[in-house]
Amino acid sequence: MFLGTYAPKLDEKGRLILPAKFWDDLSSGVVITRGQERCLYVFSTQEFESLHEKIRQAPVTSKQARDFLRLFLSGANQEQPDKQRRVTIPANLREYAGLGRDLTVIGAGSRAEIWDTDAWNTYYNETESEFANTTEEVIPGLF
Repeated sequence: MFLGTYAPKLDEKGRLILPAKFWDDLSSGVVITRGQERCLYVFSTQEFESLHEKIRQAPVTSKQARDFLRLFLSGANQEQPDKQRRVTIPANLREYAGLGRDLTVIGAGSRAEIWDTDAWNTYYNETESEFANTTEEVIPGLF
């Protein structure tokens, strides 16, 4: 499970060092793809394969499912971390997420997310007050 918030830097070759706490789950390979809210999702290869099996079950007749499938999978890129725990983020994904040198990597349960630090701070500040003031059950049975 991916948890926590980290602040790695993007190097001049478009690489970042994966957080050490994520290494056990990601050392055998990662898939990086477009996320929602202009971040990048990082899955272990195994988790991505499991997710892909679920996606394959979506009805081909659903336009929303086709649109999601196209955007999600067309941006996917499989990477093998090097010995220094670095992965290269392809230029098209760096552009999609507006990544600069300063990054924020968060754990989001079954995946990690990569954010440009300014974008993360904006998202966090806008969303945290809603989170703090939640008065209804967002996830049934959680609280």
